[in-house]
Amino acid sequence: MKNILLIGCGLLGSSLLRKINRKKIAKKVFIFEKSKKHISQIKKLSVGGTIISNFAEGIKKSDLIILCTPMSSYKDLILKMNKHLTPKHIITDVGSSKKESFKIINKHLKKNIFWTSSHPIAGSEVSGPKHGKENLFENKWCVLIKEKDTNLKHLSELKKFWKKIGSKLVEMSIDKHDRIFSITSHLPHLIAYNLVKSAQDFEKQEKYDLIKYSAGGLRDFSRIAASNEIMWRDIFFNNKKNISKAIDLFIKNLNSFKKDINTKNNRSILNKLINTKKVRTKIIKLKQDIDKPDFGRN
Repeated sequence: MKNILLIGCGLLGSSLLRKINRKKIAKKVFIFEKSKKHISQIKKLSVGGTIISNFAEGIKKSDLIILCTPMSSYKDLILKMNKHLTPKHIITDVGSSKKESFKIINKHLKKNIFWTSSHPIAGSEVSGPKHGKENLFENKWCVLIKEKDTNLKHLSELKKFWKKIGSKLVEMSIDKHDRIFSITSHLPHLIAYNLVKSAQDFEKQEKYDLIKYSAGGLRDFSRIAASNEIMWRDIFFNNKKNISKAIDLFIKNLNSFKKDINTKNNRSILNKLINTKKVRTKIIKLKQDIDKPDFGRN
């Protein structure tokens, strides 16, 4: 890969920047970032890359374009990019939901230009370039979207890129991707936000100083609920159909737990608790987490 343009340089963008420069994956990395705060942080961090203000020049000089921005910005960016793009440009993004984003891409991206979407399964509750980490993607899954009209040459180049970044690769259709992550990622974040909101409502209702008594459960859920609100609003809106189904399933199971508790159904609730523990064991076995996570406390 000769030159890369990062559009947006927050947590994921700055993590990519660090890794690209450390591994010398590209000759040059251009950064187009609208946030003055982020630009200031990038300069202070001295992690390489060339910050540009001329969007058109950045596109013309780049071979790979990576959007690391909220999905709600895609339409405006596509309209600005269109007249400078050629079929040789490889375009990807790091968005966490795909179907609605692809509707925007297919509607507004000019003909004969290919967009091959990526989803690196990595992140943090903190945002901004100062929180970027060179090893953020190391041994983490990166989903590459493959459909009937996917440009296989571009897909192959992106595979090489993400492998150099340190990711493990898997290909999925858009529909499969959005269904899977509605359960594994989107619903857990929604639950975390709702649980913290419930704690706030309870605190107001009962007039207790609740937060200082936060046990491990609330504390750890609050970490997830501290994630970037714009990013998660976009994810919830973009994958609304699948997330709504996931919420219905969650409510069904929650009501089942409620019934077991109210009827003191010992066998039923113990079976639920024992079976759900198996998921944690499997996650650790697959090296997707460690036995004793610190949840960002260190």
